[in-house]
Amino acid sequence: MKFKMKLLSVLLLASILLLTACGGQKSNGSSGTDNAGGDAKTGSEGGTPAVEEPANITWMNMLHTASTPTGDIQKLIEEKTNTKLKFSWVPDASKEERINTALASDSLADIVSLTILENASVRNALKNGVFWEVGPYLDEFPNLAEISQEKREAASINGKLYGIPFLKDVARNGVVIRKDWLDNLGLEVPKTTDELMAVAKAFTEQDPDGNGVKDTYGFIDRSDLIYGAFKTLSAYYGAPNNWAVSEDGKFTPEFETEAYVKTMDYMKQLYDNGYINQDFAVTAKKDQQGGFAQGKAGIYVGALFDGKNLLNDAKGLQDMMELVLVNNITSTGNESDRAIWAGNGGIGGLMAFPKSEVKDEAELKRILKFINDLMDEEIFALMTYGIEGVHYSIDADMAVTILDQKKWEMEVQPYASSRPKEPGFKIHDSDPLKVEAARQILENEKYAVFNPAYSLESDTFTTMGSELQKIITDATYKYILGTMDLAGFKAEVEKWKKSGGSNIISEYEAVYKDINS
Repeated sequence: MKFKMKLLSVLLLASILLLTACGGQKSNGSSGTDNAGGDAKTGSEGGTPAVEEPANITWMNMLHTASTPTGDIQKLIEEKTNTKLKFSWVPDASKEERINTALASDSLADIVSLTILENASVRNALKNGVFWEVGPYLDEFPNLAEISQEKREAASINGKLYGIPFLKDVARNGVVIRKDWLDNLGLEVPKTTDELMAVAKAFTEQDPDGNGVKDTYGFIDRSDLIYGAFKTLSAYYGAPNNWAVSEDGKFTPEFETEAYVKTMDYMKQLYDNGYINQDFAVTAKKDQQGGFAQGKAGIYVGALFDGKNLLNDAKGLQDMMELVLVNNITSTGNESDRAIWAGNGGIGGLMAFPKSEVKDEAELKRILKFINDLMDEEIFALMTYGIEGVHYSIDADMAVTILDQKKWEMEVQPYASSRPKEPGFKIHDSDPLKVEAARQILENEKYAVFNPAYSLESDTFTTMGSELQKIITDATYKYILGTMDLAGFKAEVEKWKKSGGSNIISEYEAVYKDINS
């Protein structure tokens, strides 16, 4: 009888423990107890941990490749993050239309990749409470907590962070030069803008490729004042990044500074002397890079990592091509004057979380944990290089070699635009030029000049900024091409102010004062 009573007691206790464990778990992947990390829960003290169901997460994300990915990468991401993912791929070419439509129809996802923060519909949605403010939650997650205060501020709107920023290289631009041409002419790598001009002159006039034909020039540029040569050269002359702010909070647009005018003069000298492609003002990026690969010019100003792409494009055309990357040019020759503009403060947009889809704080925290997990080195490697032994090999120095380029392009490359963080990982490409580009880009951070208005709100800029910028862009090109003098350029600046520019200045100043008071 005693044995039966003891057995009955044991069975009763086991039943209670089992019921408690089952009752503490929800089918949607969240525990009944609020938990920032989304850890698995135990059914009772001392009990066996309950298995947490995978979190179902939808993601409207960008696609920069021709087709959506095939293969097993998504499955592995799901296994490593304990999720079930449903991607809604948005082609980069139609992203503005798709995002505008999704916002207007409230057909969003748990995570929405917003990469065009200057878009009026996007900014209005962010300001009007469509998305969760996540700033107060970042420090609860180890990887998110490491996002610097500077980048949090750069990604904020009027001091509030409405998503997790895509962390990009802070300042990636520099100069790519034909080293073999420098060697052929006995020239040193330039360190000043004057020396760079001298190299451009030599590349134009001294037959650097040795073919006996006058068929080369120094610079090859494109129709882009930001990502082409102009903005990087302006940084070498000490220009602010879009705006200068005085100690008393007064805003001055970059095109009203002496450094901007000096940059226009520099570009005009290149153009007048034939040291740059004469059609640069209407040249597309692909034609610029194609011209460099064909050996038409020897100086390319743009992203330093473009060097490897230019070298690849030159195979079979310019097999003798050697390149040198340069990131330390100044207009003065003084190391203390080194500067390079920071593209969007190292921010590539936001991963935002609509309140219409993410209903409560517990659900938000589970998604934040997922984003945090994507920032681990193992998952970064998966989304960047793929599966070891299938897509890449790796050596003892964490240097990666892609095994099958086509397979990698089809199965891995599409995920690149969804990586929350790109710089700062140990794993890296094995190619020496890529390694050097990464080193110089990281070094650039020390000399980066940020746009002080990037996170500020101006209604006039949101609604009219692009239209007003056309006034300045057109005037800048006309000055460089010699169809407008300095007086004419300054008259266009006044036109910009009267057309709405003065309102942008006053609105920025008001917000800046409010935030810093």
